[in-house]
Amino acid sequence: MRVLIGGGSGFVGRELTRLLRDKGHEVTLISRQPGPGRITWKELESHGLPPCDGAVNLAGENVLNPLRWWNESYKKDLFSSRIDTTKALSQAIAASSSPPHSWVLVSGIACYKPSPTTEYTEDSEWTPFDLLSQLVKEWEAAAFLPENAAKTTKQVVIRAGAVLGRDGGAMKQMLLPFWLGLGGTLGSGRQPFPWIHVSDLAGIIARSLEPLRNTEAPPPSPQVYNGVAPAITTNHEFTKELGRILRRPTIFPVPEFVLSAMLGSERAVILTKGQKVIPLKTLESGYQFEYPDLTLALKQIVGS
Repeated sequence: MRVLIGGGSGFVGRELTRLLRDKGHEVTLISRQPGPGRITWKELESHGLPPCDGAVNLAGENVLNPLRWWNESYKKDLFSSRIDTTKALSQAIAASSSPPHSWVLVSGIACYKPSPTTEYTEDSEWTPFDLLSQLVKEWEAAAFLPENAAKTTKQVVIRAGAVLGRDGGAMKQMLLPFWLGLGGTLGSGRQPFPWIHVSDLAGIIARSLEPLRNTEAPPPSPQVYNGVAPAITTNHEFTKELGRILRRPTIFPVPEFVLSAMLGSERAVILTKGQKVIPLKTLESGYQFEYPDLTLALKQIVGS
């Protein structure tokens, strides 16, 4: 396949590109900077969709960027970096005379309202309840293809949890304090912590890019998959297991009010609240997780 990836130079994009190329597929990245094997977002908008069999959008400002203060400018960037790029790709697909057979958006689980008891599957109904859930609603709506385009292009939305891996994502910011023995639970520690290994997220995306059988027509609305590991974990369990594998103490909890002061209360909920998210449709699709439980994932990440 020829696959076009928006935001392909990021943490998940690098892993997906490696996986697809290992499978013999050709990858073109959409980036802000031109270069070999790349096109820019401006070129996409001015020249239209290049020939491709599948398209993916991973673009978006990091919501937990520690270098950015939580203010209106940052919130605007969170929305525009996701919605504008998604809209650019969906419009290019809809206008293409030779559209791809698959179009995949990776969004987030912030659409599900935090709860210590409710279990969410892909079929769970939801309505926006805060800023980040409103972001997911507008983000996913931007990917929706018009009826004529949806007849030829399969639409997939993957709602990812916290992505864990060696070279980026949540672990990049966590490992140093844990190595120094300064790791600890966040807030109460009882909140669910939906996570996925970056290799599994790339695997789910790659599987979603596969064309339908010749006899099948794409469903009119997007297929939704929860991009989370099947094991339900709390923040306390994650913290203790990472400390155990690193052989480091985890005795420095971070109170919720400290996280709210550092990150802003709207953003801190990502760390202090959580949802029990079940990858029901992902498992039903036949995808087999390489890292279904936390111990396996963490041992691979820290090289233990």
